[in-house]
Amino acid sequence: MTTTIAPVQLAGRGLRHELRAVKVVWYRDVLRFRTDRGRIISSFVQPLLFLFVLGKGLGASIGGGGFGGADYSTFLFPGVLATSVMFTAVFSAISIVWDRELGFLREMMVAPISRTSIVLGKALGGATVATAQSVVLLALAGLVGVPYAPLMIVGSIALLFVIAFTLTALGLVIAVRVEQIQTVMPRVQLLLAPLMFLSGAFFPVSSALPAWLHGLALVNPITYGVDAVRRLVLHYVDAGSGAAVALHWGSWTVPVWLDVVIVGGMGGLLLAVAAWLFSKTD
Repeated sequence: MTTTIAPVQLAGRGLRHELRAVKVVWYRDVLRFRTDRGRIISSFVQPLLFLFVLGKGLGASIGGGGFGGADYSTFLFPGVLATSVMFTAVFSAISIVWDRELGFLREMMVAPISRTSIVLGKALGGATVATAQSVVLLALAGLVGVPYAPLMIVGSIALLFVIAFTLTALGLVIAVRVEQIQTVMPRVQLLLAPLMFLSGAFFPVSSALPAWLHGLALVNPITYGVDAVRRLVLHYVDAGSGAAVALHWGSWTVPVWLDVVIVGGMGGLLLAVAAWLFSKTD
């Protein structure tokens, strides 16, 4: 008696197959955030505290000097927008450690897809979730004297997505080889605080700062994202406000397009590093 063994049908490999894998990983992160109401609510607490408690309280003490003629709350608003995506994006990335502990990551890794697709899907998912959160903060623009200009809103969302993508890629670089969530959390917290406070979100990055502080701000890639968002927003508040607080290299004003190139280029580089590290993971 002859036994016939049916051939095993393997999933086809190709660009379309990889893009579908990216979409699945992206959708899983979006769905997980959408169904976690506690996480959604808590993610707004810190930005709102910065904007209304720090903005109004500190603004009443320091006046309007050094902010391009704008009120401090108005000056602070773009910085809060840019940094609001930071925590959501990075924590979305380090959820990959939870996936490893729960065994879901191993299931993805044995699937007939490239590990680069997994990393890209995670980066896009984290960026999408973080940007969606910032849209709610954009709805509060009128409370701090920022007009609801359609081009400003669309441009801000695009810039925030680039910033969030870079930060998610950074989180992946940190988390991709970590085995336990208890290990990655201290590293993330240690990194996020300097990135946030050295980004110029809370004060203008100018030559009036101490040299060491000014230098650290200029090597922080998030500084350029904050600068791009701030100049866009303040342009619609007062055309001269954005130029007055623009980032400078010496006497040269850094153009907004270069801000975007620096942040986006860093995001691409970090994503490539994360994909390389992930390819070495067993």
